[in-house]
Amino acid sequence: MTTARAARVPVSVEERWEQFHRWGPYALLALSTVISALSVNAFGMTRAEQYTAGALVVLAVVLQLCWGRTGRGLSLHEREPSTAGLVYYGLRTVIAFVLTWLNPLFAIYAVLGYFDSGHLLPERAVRAGLLVHAVIMAGSQSGGLPPAGALQWALFAGLLLLNGSLTLVFAHLGRRESEIAAERSATITELEQANFRLEQALEENAGLHAQLLVQAREAGVADERRRLAAEIHDTIAQGLTGIIAQLQVVTATSDPELAREHLNRAAALARHSLGEARRSVQNLGPTALDHDTLAEALKKTVVEWAERTGVDARFTVTGTEEPLHDEVAATLLRIAQEALANTARHAGARRAGVTLSYMGDEITLDVRDDGRGFDPLVLRPRSGANGFGLDGMRARAERIAGAVTVESEEGGGTAVSARVPLVRHA
Repeated sequence: MTTARAARVPVSVEERWEQFHRWGPYALLALSTVISALSVNAFGMTRAEQYTAGALVVLAVVLQLCWGRTGRGLSLHEREPSTAGLVYYGLRTVIAFVLTWLNPLFAIYAVLGYFDSGHLLPERAVRAGLLVHAVIMAGSQSGGLPPAGALQWALFAGLLLLNGSLTLVFAHLGRRESEIAAERSATITELEQANFRLEQALEENAGLHAQLLVQAREAGVADERRRLAAEIHDTIAQGLTGIIAQLQVVTATSDPELAREHLNRAAALARHSLGEARRSVQNLGPTALDHDTLAEALKKTVVEWAERTGVDARFTVTGTEEPLHDEVAATLLRIAQEALANTARHAGARRAGVTLSYMGDEITLDVRDDGRGFDPLVLRPRSGANGFGLDGMRARAERIAGAVTVESEEGGGTAVSARVPLVRHA
């Protein structure tokens, strides 16, 4: 029993109205026929009037059957007033009027006109149809048509006024229901159009997605080439430059001890460059970050750079240190190495400072020196050893949605600041 109740599907109000308009005419006609047959003597119907009423009842059934075959194709709110509906409504109204004239109790059947005039008649004819049924109902309620005397005429007039007022209410309700149906139809149309546009957008999106994939592959190849070029410059090229500088000292001196010292330095640089080259082939990650955090690697880099160049260099960390994504850490370390290399080559500085700052969702790296400085507005040629200097640092930062700014003036030192998003290690 519980399962059967749970399986029942709720019937909506619209479906109940559909059932009423389909089966209601038969039920009301049958009820009015039975009651009228029982009251034949009360209203003094002659045998001819009884035969006439019986024939009209049969005609009403036939009319309803014909309408049932032609008028059920659409739901109640989807039907539009038509010639067939107008003919059906008119014939049914005439039959109801004559039946009520013969026996006032047939008004039970005539009441149907109040319920479907808004669906069957054009909007301009709805009130007229309701007024006709108001006359039928008033005649039935006053004792039958035509009124027999002055009192019955007065009663008929009052009841007609009452029923006429009711028609206004029914007309308003019918018009409101039509507006709701029109709004519902417009909403459905808009949803269908929106669905069509959505399908088109999805098709276009699929095409754009395929196009973006191709562009992403091409951009990835170009980006990887730039990364390799920058990586070679920051590691192997700098090592080779240092080796050349050491060998030039060897060729220019006659002191065996000094020559041996610079040869040892050249050999050490060569081994370091070879290690960087092997590491570049493997994963392009700085070896300094294999076992150290970014802050530890930067501190060692600054100490080694200061010992090699003789410049007084300090390293500072501000904020709460956090584990960084490998790409972020590698980018900042390479920018620091390039900035320090530029300071050693061009600045002639006595002091330098490197500051790493953790600032919520961002991390900044500042490299400052008190060297000779330069004019940042003067573009330097991208060739030779300096081909990937400032441009390379900017490219590295932009690759991870960051930026590099340079502040410098002749005789006032240089400050390189890199600001990138703080992406934590997975």
